[in-house]
Amino acid sequence: MEQTKQIPYRAIALDLDGTLTNHDKVVTPKTREALLKAESQGAVIILASGRPTYGIEPVAECLELDKRGGYILSYNGGNIVNAKTGEKLFSQFLPDAVLPILYKYAKEHHHALLGYAGNEIITEMPDDQYVKEESRINKMNIRQVDNLLDALEPHPTKLLMTGDPKDMLQAENDLVAELGEKMDIFRSAPFFLELVPKGIDKAQSLLRLLGKINLTPADMIAFGDGYNDLSMLKLAGMGVAMENAAPEVRADADYVTLSNEEDGVAAALEHFNMY
Repeated sequence: MEQTKQIPYRAIALDLDGTLTNHDKVVTPKTREALLKAESQGAVIILASGRPTYGIEPVAECLELDKRGGYILSYNGGNIVNAKTGEKLFSQFLPDAVLPILYKYAKEHHHALLGYAGNEIITEMPDDQYVKEESRINKMNIRQVDNLLDALEPHPTKLLMTGDPKDMLQAENDLVAELGEKMDIFRSAPFFLELVPKGIDKAQSLLRLLGKINLTPADMIAFGDGYNDLSMLKLAGMGVAMENAAPEVRADADYVTLSNEEDGVAAALEHFNMY
């Protein structure tokens, strides 16, 4: 048994895509080993992603959160799940009234719209290249449905609209103008438009979780690369941007580590003496 020591941060919050995982969407052995060592020193691992819960679980298992404990913040913080017990600690939903409006907009503009049902992605446009990318990222199968509104599970936390970048920029502007007071609409990638409950972001959910586990933001080191990671990087005692992060994210971070292709998470954990 390794001797435990006083580590500077007792919680490690990690974005997945572009941060914890490489271009193959896997955690490399070096990064996994560094995180397992930090866990053995008492660090609590929190996986914070826009992915659905099911799409995060394989990464949680890779890091042994199902055995050692840890937390999953899915849908950008819309759900908080205890990775060991499966207990849902928090969830927030899209207002029912916005669903037909989003559906109608996607239909009229011929954009793909998808939702999640258990371990499947459901959509009317299974052959859309960006729907296929969401399937690849999450390792979830696509099921074609005749009518997405009818097929959705009650009270979804997130829908995703996909399309060419210029179209998604236009859709973002249109939908923010129409629905921005009722929900949040933002792009997590140039071709992915996230449709989520109002006020959901990683920082707000992390604050909720830290309160439940008797830690403070100062106790946390957070890693990210995207605009939706900015709030948690600013919240954390130590906000770490990846070398591959957007320029604004790197500028706002406390520290910039190597890229997600170069085990940047492992390098920073070593730099900050986390194991």
